Amino acid sequence: MLIASVTSVLPVQAQTSANTAANNAVKFRGEPVTLNFVNADIEGVTRAMAAILKQQFVVDPRVKGTMTLYSEEPLSPRDAYLNFLAALRGLGFSVVEVGGLLKVVPEAEAKVQAGTVAIGDVTRRGDQVITQIFKLNHENANNLVPVLRPLIGANNTINANPGNNSLVITDYADNLQRIAKIIAAMDTPGAGDVDVIPVKHGVASDIAVMVQRLSDTAGTPGAPGSASGAPTVLVDARNNSLIVRAPNAARLAQVRSLINKLDQPTSTANAMGNIWVVYLKNADATKLAAVLRAAYSATGSSTSPSSTPAPGLSPNVPAAPGGAIAMQTALGASAGPSTGGFIQADPSTNSLIITAPEPLYRQLRSVIDQLDSRRAQVYIESMIVKVDANKAADFGVQWQGVQGQKGDGTLVGAGTSFGAGNSNIINLSAATAQGRSGIAAAVTAGIPGGFNIGVLKKIGEIYTLGALARFLETNAGGNVLSTPNLIALDNEEARIVIGQNVPFITGSFTNTGASGGSVNPFQTVERKDVGLTLKVKPQIGEGGTVRMVIYQENSSVSSISATAGPTTDKSAIETTVVVDDGAIMVLGGLLKDEYEGSVSKVPYLGDIPVLGNLFRADNRTRTKSNLMVFLRPVVIRTQQAADAVTLDRYDAIRAQQKESQPSRSLTVPINDAPVLPPMRAPMETIVPNSAPKP
Repeated sequence: MLIASVTSVLPVQAQTSANTAANNAVKFRGEPVTLNFVNADIEGVTRAMAAILKQQFVVDPRVKGTMTLYSEEPLSPRDAYLNFLAALRGLGFSVVEVGGLLKVVPEAEAKVQAGTVAIGDVTRRGDQVITQIFKLNHENANNLVPVLRPLIGANNTINANPGNNSLVITDYADNLQRIAKIIAAMDTPGAGDVDVIPVKHGVASDIAVMVQRLSDTAGTPGAPGSASGAPTVLVDARNNSLIVRAPNAARLAQVRSLINKLDQPTSTANAMGNIWVVYLKNADATKLAAVLRAAYSATGSSTSPSSTPAPGLSPNVPAAPGGAIAMQTALGASAGPSTGGFIQADPSTNSLIITAPEPLYRQLRSVIDQLDSRRAQVYIESMIVKVDANKAADFGVQWQGVQGQKGDGTLVGAGTSFGAGNSNIINLSAATAQGRSGIAAAVTAGIPGGFNIGVLKKIGEIYTLGALARFLETNAGGNVLSTPNLIALDNEEARIVIGQNVPFITGSFTNTGASGGSVNPFQTVERKDVGLTLKVKPQIGEGGTVRMVIYQENSSVSSISATAGPTTDKSAIETTVVVDDGAIMVLGGLLKDEYEGSVSKVPYLGDIPVLGNLFRADNRTRTKSNLMVFLRPVVIRTQQAADAVTLDRYDAIRAQQKESQPSRSLTVPINDAPVLPPMRAPMETIVPNSAPKP
C-alpha cells in the first residue's frame, strides 16, 4: 500500500503511461493509496496524482494556491482521482484532457480547452469538464435552452443547433449525467394529441371559430398541462370535420366534449326550409349572391340564374376556414317539403340570406367560405422618364445698297434679304426710317436674337441698315421623372389621373333671326382629362406572378386656337404584361432623333467657297427625345405588408416636408410650414354592440 503526503512545494514531474488508450481516456491501475495533503501546493498535489495514475499532467501558470486532500481509508486510483477533481472544482479549477495530456486550468478556461467531445449517452463521471452533444428526436432544441440554462454552471455553455435539432453543452461530467436524464424525460412524443372529429349537424367552419376562441381563453381546471398551450383547430371542409391538436390528452378530451355539445341538430322538428344568415367579411353580398345562383342553376336547374329556386347541391367544394361568420335563425319549416333553396343579398349589412335545408346549406357554406377569403392587393409603382435635348444654329449675312445721286431720275439698288419678320433686313430698315433716331427705332423694332453685326448708313436725316450679319446657337434640354403609384385590388381596375380637365369644342349652333342677325348662339363642349393617366387591372397568379392590363397616357396642351380649341401632345401605352412579384418591367418607350436644315442663298454666288457665306443664310436643328416607362408590382397579402408600404410612403413625404421648411426670418413672422405628424400604430377597432357576433 502506498501512502502519499506532501508538506512542501515540489516541482511537477511528467509521467507517461505505456498503455494509453486510443481515446486518450484516463486508465486507473495500481494499488490503493491513502491521501494526506494538508495545505499543500496545488502543483505538488498534481505531481503526486501523476505518479499515482501514471499519467502526464500539465499545470496552467494561472493555477496558484494550496489545497487539502486526505482520506481515512485507502482509495483506489480512480476514487483518488475523483477526489482530486472535486477538490480542484471547489477552488475554481478543473482538469481537461487534450491530446493525451491532463491539463489543470481555471474553470473559466475549461469550456474553451475541453478536448473530450461525446455524442449520445453520457458515459463519463466526475468533475472533469467535457462537451456533450444531445440529438433530439421530438422536442425543439431552442425550446429546451431556456429550461436547461439555469442548471448549467455560470462558466459553462449551452447552445442549440437548429440545423439537426441538437444541443451542445459544455459542463462537468456529473452535471451532464443529470441533464441527460432531464432531456430524456422531455424529449418524448406527444401521445393522443391529434384527433379528427366529424361534425354531423353543424358547419365545421362555424364550430371551429367558436371552439378556437373558447380554447384560447379557458383551460381545464386541475388538468395536467392545461396551461402548456392552447389547442389548434383546423377545418377539413371535404368531409365537414375538425382536426384538433392539443398539448395533452386531457385538453383534447375537453375540446372533443365542447365540439359534441355544439354539434347538435336544430331545434325545429323539420329542419328543411330553415333560414340562415351569413355575414360576409370580404366579398360583396350582391355579387356573390348572383354568382351562387348562377352556379346552382348550371348544376341542372331549369330556372334562370336570377330565379330563386335551386336544386340540391351534390359535389363537395373545399373551403378555407374562417371566411365568413354564420348566424342561424330557425324561422320554422316551409309549408311543404322542399329540396331547393333561396339566396338573397342584403346590401345594408353585406350579408346573404339563405333559405335551404341543412345539408344544402353546408354545401353552400363551403363555397361561400372559399369565395369570401381576403383578397390580395397589388402596390404598383410606375416610373415615366423623359429626356429631351434640342440644339439649333443660325448664320446669315444680309446687305442692301442704293447707287445714284440726288436729283437723278433713276437709282440703282441691290441687296440680299433672308428670313421674315424682324430677321429680314428690309423690315428692319423700314422700322428705322419711321423715327428721328434711327438706332432707337431699330432697337424698338426688335433685332433678332443672337450676335448681330450691322452697318448703318445715313441717307438725309434717316439712318438705314446697309448690312446685317447674324450668329446664333441654341441649346435646350429637359429631364422629367414622374412616379405615379397606386394600390389595386386583385382583379379590380384602379385608375389615377394627375392633370387638368380641359374643355374641347365639339359643336356650335347659330340661329339666324328675321333681320339676318344671330339669335342665341351656343357651343357644345366636352371636357377631357389632360395630364398623366394610369389605369391598371392586376391579376395575381399562384406562382407569384402578376398579370396586368395597363393603359398609361401622358398628354399636355401644346397650343390653343380661338376657333379650333386646344391642341394636345399625347403619348400612350396600352398593353398586357406578366411580371414577377417585386420585379421591374419596362413597358415601352420612344427614342427619337431628328435633324432639320435649311439654306437660303443667292444662286451661284452663295456656292462660292468662303465668299459665298456673304450671300447665304443657314439654319440647322437637331432634336433628341427619349421616353421610357417602367413598372414594378408588389403583392400585398397581409395587413402587416400594407402597413409597411404605407409607413414607407408616409415617412418619405414627411421627410420632404421637413426639408421644405422656410428659412428663419426676423422680419417675416411666418417661419414654419405644415408637417405631417409621426405615424402612429393603428387604433383598436371598436365593435358596436349591435354588430353580429359568431
